[in-house]
Amino acid sequence: MVVGQYGVNLFFILSGFLITGILLNTRDRKDYYRRFYLRRALRILPAYYLTLLILVVFKITSKGFLWMSLLYSSNLSLLFGISMSYTVLWSLAVEEHFYLVWPTAVRKISPKGLMVLAVSLMVLSPAMRFCCVLLGAKYAGILRGCMYYTWDTADGLALGAVMALVIRRMNDNRQKLLRLSFLLIAIGLLIAGVGYSFGIVTRMNPIGAALQWVPLQFGLAGLLGIFVVIGSGKWKGIVAPRILTFFGAISYGLYLYHLLFSLAYQWAARRTGFEQRWNLDLWQRTWLAFTIAATAAIVFSYLSRWYFEEPFLRLKDRWERPRDSLGGSKIERAKHQAPSRRKATLFPTPDIVDCANHRVCEEVAAFARNSQVSEALRSQE
Repeated sequence: MVVGQYGVNLFFILSGFLITGILLNTRDRKDYYRRFYLRRALRILPAYYLTLLILVVFKITSKGFLWMSLLYSSNLSLLFGISMSYTVLWSLAVEEHFYLVWPTAVRKISPKGLMVLAVSLMVLSPAMRFCCVLLGAKYAGILRGCMYYTWDTADGLALGAVMALVIRRMNDNRQKLLRLSFLLIAIGLLIAGVGYSFGIVTRMNPIGAALQWVPLQFGLAGLLGIFVVIGSGKWKGIVAPRILTFFGAISYGLYLYHLLFSLAYQWAARRTGFEQRWNLDLWQRTWLAFTIAATAAIVFSYLSRWYFEEPFLRLKDRWERPRDSLGGSKIERAKHQAPSRRKATLFPTPDIVDCANHRVCEEVAAFARNSQVSEALRSQE
């Protein structure tokens, strides 16, 4: 498993956890769909389409992949014989597909029914990966995309949703949540240990393709639960350090843009030949490329977050229907009527962090602001 896959699995679990929490909190609102899709669009689309524009201007992508990306279907490109010329977009396609179906599921199905649905997805998704590899033995094009198709990657999102549902049922019982978290980690270790002899270390066989992600997902879900416990207690400050909230605030842009700067460095190195002139060995070239590309990506992501994306984010409250026309407590109405006071700061505080695609910072920032688990969950909006 490549290192980047750890982050993608974490992203899916956190996203399932956060989005399910948001939807459960607002399922009785009259503007349920409008509010959710408007807020998601303002958060995701500006930086996403800016990335696509850059790909077009610098001719980094093919027309086929561009059309697939415009339709948020880049993860299905290989199914149609189209090369994934900018691979980082695949996980956002999976996320958008989740947005299309999960709000209706939360709105129409009871929490108990949602739990059954989510657990079923946790079982079906590995089974689909197993079948995908079997079919790939006959159809090579299918095999290349087995780790990208939405139906093959839904188990992380489903596990995050299960965590959101379970935490609500525990009624702030932090001891139960802590025990559950360690149990999830133990299950992950058990699956990894048993699966080792069945070839779980490689995705080139059906068992490995089906189960290689599963131990990691259970372990990450357990860590999420531990973070919830820590973040809702007296040690909550340690899960929201300023460096984490800083990177959390720019994480969406950093994910979208980082490969662009890696490609830009490679282009500059080829055109100028400075690595050869400086007699750099492979280790030195690797670290120089990482340092320059990462620094440039962080700076660009910061500027994008606070000076390009932020104006769109300010429209969230402006375009949202006033809460008091929908009912709700005085505290809720005051919250929605309060003006936005976000500003560009080098290290944003948890109160102004709005993580791009629901990565670690938004979770720990939410829990660090609250003293009880239920309050933390209500603050995720």
